[in-house]
Amino acid sequence: MNTDRQIIHMDQDAFFVSVEVRKNPALVGKPVIIGSLSDRGVVASCSYEARKFGVHSAMPARLARRLCPHGIWIRGSMDEYSKASHEITEIIQGEVPLLEKASIDEHYIDMTGMDKHYGTLKCAKEIRSKVIKETGLPISFGLSVNKTVSKMATNECKPNGELSIEKGIVQPFLNPLSIRKIPGLGEKTFIKLSDMGIKKIHTLAQVHPEYMTSILGKNGLWLLQKAKGIDESPVIPYHEQKTIGTQCTFKQDSIDVETINHLLTSMVMELAFELRQKKKQTACITVTVRYSTFEDVTKQMRIPYTALDGVLITKTKELFKQLYQKRILIRLVGVRLSNLVSGFEQIDLYSESEEQYSLCQAMDKIRRRFGPDSIKLASGIDLNL
Repeated sequence: MNTDRQIIHMDQDAFFVSVEVRKNPALVGKPVIIGSLSDRGVVASCSYEARKFGVHSAMPARLARRLCPHGIWIRGSMDEYSKASHEITEIIQGEVPLLEKASIDEHYIDMTGMDKHYGTLKCAKEIRSKVIKETGLPISFGLSVNKTVSKMATNECKPNGELSIEKGIVQPFLNPLSIRKIPGLGEKTFIKLSDMGIKKIHTLAQVHPEYMTSILGKNGLWLLQKAKGIDESPVIPYHEQKTIGTQCTFKQDSIDVETINHLLTSMVMELAFELRQKKKQTACITVTVRYSTFEDVTKQMRIPYTALDGVLITKTKELFKQLYQKRILIRLVGVRLSNLVSGFEQIDLYSESEEQYSLCQAMDKIRRRFGPDSIKLASGIDLNL
């Protein structure tokens, strides 16, 4: 285990709200809530002022209105938030050797070895200052020996903060924190451990590995490692992050555009389901067409972060329409989703497709129980091309 790593975690402060405040400075210091304007929706994000009233993301809008009746509600725009996210990524990427984009509003930076030539803490401060200066958006960072501890450090110093946890003080930093602060620890596990009297990280770190395995399986050992400040997961270079895709070669070359559009619908639905299962969202679609002449043509489109079927199907069909200009037979079509980041929980919760989001959840529930092919849109039925 390399305990001399230098990992920076950078996280935007109330990102969606910050973008709205940049656009309208009159919102500074106000209890701003981003989400659906109807009571049937949920909160996508909220300002720290609104959080003081108990409001939090994914909370039903009806409850949020009751807790914070004077809150200022904004529908929000994933298009604007995606653009701001790309803006920040480009700034950070130009300053560091190794960058991972973990979600729409957070990044990990591996500066291991660079501290011999240039102080990592100084570098982190300068990057943070540059982001704030060039975008007008607040950002916080934590610096430590691995991704888990640096993320927890960021969470402790937000909003608008900086915190460095050196190797020698990792455990003293973690010990007094609630186990709830461990990234990835779910609500059910939190309740189970709390009922056993394990509420602080210090207590959790003392539990015997065999006992943790007996009550939580492999997840128990993973959690125990986190409580001890151990995390060897690498920072994954942004440009190498995995894409997902699919393609279909026709039994007979086709020029039936309507049928091919139905096929694209089916393909995108499968990819979108896979995205949501992995709790990912995409910001880029690529469509490939191979003609009967074996000539491949490809077109790509950057889109607001999403994992919703409807949005992806519409954009995919737009790309295919732009691509297919030649009136010659098609042998193959392919779709690839890239620029993947984590965070499906917060996507499109306030968008024009509130019903679409609910539909996706309902369809996914059926797929998980009866298989991925158990339910499809009428326009995505199986086709014998």
